[in-house]
Amino acid sequence: MGDVAAAQAAVSEAFRAEWGRVVAYLIGVVGDWDLAEECAQDAFARALERWPRDGVPASPAAWLKTTARNRAYDRLRRASVGQTKLRELAVTTYSTEHPEPDDSGIGDDRLRLIFTCCHPALPVDAQVALTLRTLTGLTTTEIARAFLVNEETMAKRLVRAKRKIHDAAIPYRVPPAHLLPERLTAVLAVIYGLFNEGYGASAGAELIRVGLCDEAIRLGELLVELMPDEPEALGLLALMLLHNARRRARVDAAGDLVTLEDQDRGLWDRAAIDEGCAVLDRAVRLRRAGPYQLLAAIAACHDTAPGPADTDWGQIAALYGRLHLLNPTPVVALNRAVAIAMADGPAAGLALVDEIDRSGALAGYYLLPATRADLLRRLGHWDDAEAAYRQALTLAPTDTERRYLTRRLREVADPGNGADRGPGSRD
Repeated sequence: MGDVAAAQAAVSEAFRAEWGRVVAYLIGVVGDWDLAEECAQDAFARALERWPRDGVPASPAAWLKTTARNRAYDRLRRASVGQTKLRELAVTTYSTEHPEPDDSGIGDDRLRLIFTCCHPALPVDAQVALTLRTLTGLTTTEIARAFLVNEETMAKRLVRAKRKIHDAAIPYRVPPAHLLPERLTAVLAVIYGLFNEGYGASAGAELIRVGLCDEAIRLGELLVELMPDEPEALGLLALMLLHNARRRARVDAAGDLVTLEDQDRGLWDRAAIDEGCAVLDRAVRLRRAGPYQLLAAIAACHDTAPGPADTDWGQIAALYGRLHLLNPTPVVALNRAVAIAMADGPAAGLALVDEIDRSGALAGYYLLPATRADLLRRLGHWDDAEAAYRQALTLAPTDTERRYLTRRLREVADPGNGADRGPGSRD
């Protein structure tokens, strides 16, 4: 039984480490994204069947690639693909397994694949979504939540992107070094999307997926080494370091969410904060401000404040104002409203939140009613706060966040119980 469990654990580890590489390899072999993903899934399913019986192979990655490739060949043969096509695939397979050195300058395989997937012939949103789906193993549902759309809409976007790649015969190859900058915006968004899914999971029992956070930071560090004079690459790395520095304090021993105001700042990683601030300083000296640098500056305001009462909310509100000029999204507007509420009082923030609510731009986004509930609670509007918490509770994606909202709901349902009525901002 122990061998079975060990083999299953090996498959899980191989999925985390090799999924993107196996799919990318197959895309290079067969030139078909859907077929590549389907055959990769088949290979991992076969691993679950065979590894417990036959043992874990010496090279799991090679086993998975070979199994997936053979599955693709079988599929093509059954589809009556001619021998000419199969001979072409044999040549392609050789070149994929024995690639010529490229001049991208990218030493890391995962980062090279991300740059390869982020093809400028596609809209940036499509590049990011397709790369997250293909290389990171994130589900369509998880990606849809990141883009604030439903799963059906995201699935259609992915299909359209794959169709465009097929119809336009867009090549799947590593871009040369001089073409990397044109793909940087999408690459940054992919890495940030990976980090966000790790830092605040879109579903499930756990709020934090540590492995995704660590992988995103690793990729950010490699990107900065590759492009040291790109201020937004530095800004993204600083942002991830500054957020990740608070990771240990975000949940308590019971796994429950701890708001930023209530976190034990002694648990914050001061070395990571110092590193993040130093990286941000490097970015600022390049004098090309961008969204990631502004987000990192906001994170630095939180991380360098000795306590909640020392947080410079006026500065944070101003930074969100600048960010909204560069990136006028409803999520940025919501965060700006929170900062204004903290700087100028809950009524000022609530007016902005209600405006966003009326626009319908964040329909289904649980943090909108959760934020509204917190502001109503601070104003003592208990019945309205209770209704907003109930709405947020139906939308919250993780067990951790649902437990937090349930606690707040109990407090406003019984406001005379002496519960804390301070701000409930989440990190």
